[in-house]
Amino acid sequence: MPYTLTVHDSINAIAANGWDGLRSTDHPFTSHAFLAGLEDSGSLREDLGWVPFPLTLHLNGNLVGAAPAYLKRNSHGEFVFDWAWAQAHERNQIRYYPKLLIGVPYSPVPGPRLLVGTGPQAHEHRRALVSGIAQTVEQHQLSSAHINFLLEADAAAFAHDPWLIRGDVQFHWRNRGYADFDHFLAALEQKKRKNIRAERRAVAAAGVEIKTLHGDQIDAALWSQLHALYCRTFDAKCNTPALTRSFFEHLGSELGAGIVAVTAWRDDRLIAMAMCLRDRDTLYGRYWGCLEEIRGLHFECCYYQGIEYCLREGLQHFQPGAQGEHKLARGFLPVATRSAHFIRLPPFRQAIRAAINQEHAGLLSYRKELMARTPFKSESQ
Repeated sequence: MPYTLTVHDSINAIAANGWDGLRSTDHPFTSHAFLAGLEDSGSLREDLGWVPFPLTLHLNGNLVGAAPAYLKRNSHGEFVFDWAWAQAHERNQIRYYPKLLIGVPYSPVPGPRLLVGTGPQAHEHRRALVSGIAQTVEQHQLSSAHINFLLEADAAAFAHDPWLIRGDVQFHWRNRGYADFDHFLAALEQKKRKNIRAERRAVAAAGVEIKTLHGDQIDAALWSQLHALYCRTFDAKCNTPALTRSFFEHLGSELGAGIVAVTAWRDDRLIAMAMCLRDRDTLYGRYWGCLEEIRGLHFECCYYQGIEYCLREGLQHFQPGAQGEHKLARGFLPVATRSAHFIRLPPFRQAIRAAINQEHAGLLSYRKELMARTPFKSESQ
């Protein structure tokens, strides 16, 4: 079929209604507003390794597909770690960067990566987009393409040579019809239930008041405070806080009630925050920061308040972010995540395939071991 793939230098080169018309869900991270906000706010900088490179697919001149894409000059902000692959290239004096990344910057959130709508030809468009991504790597003589945090439907489109499928684990919460937080706790083993209640009591005993706000309820002054707390998290680890204050404000103005900020106050002073995004079905935990270390405060803001919000709002899932086995004891179970990789040079592709196969065996064992430590009573699985 007469498909053409076009590379752009900015998401703003693509009409918002055209881009969003290809989205099959209201997943916020692939919305034109979210991606444009990253660019327009200065949160994506070339010196931090990000060069916008969005792709669009056309059939007979009509827009039928798109992908959020970037040229990456390093592997920061991706959460699918390929440092060893880069080192292997460099040891053999083969350039690894820039590489092509299909994903959402700084967001280890599973979601759609191949935007092809829901029409009868969506499957064909998806296949054409996959083929176009590989051709783009060849045409630009890049080392590789990486599609991170794929949904199952997108992952199936990459399940063939020369693509490699890699797995990992996150910890997600699922609403099993709980009436309220106590009903959720009742499904846990007694020791886990007792520990969560003790953590929540410690926060209350410290005189902390929790207020949950949507993005359209936050003024400029509070956005400034929320962003300052976000920056403190990175400063404490001697890392660079990539997201700017104007990006936070942009999310509030563009996504409104799609932003959920859990704020913690003591004596009318903001001391901590956890900022989330949401869609019709899922809450996504993203940004955290605090001024004071109080027992249980991180868990209260980042996990327990999120669960309570899901129960109030009728959301079915809560994805609190990447990594963290400590989430298991608090009701978040291991869920498989996927990424797809195209390594242009065959010798490296073969070596990386072998490494991924070894990883896969270890991952199956790891997930099995995690499930053996589930915090739920056996009848609540």
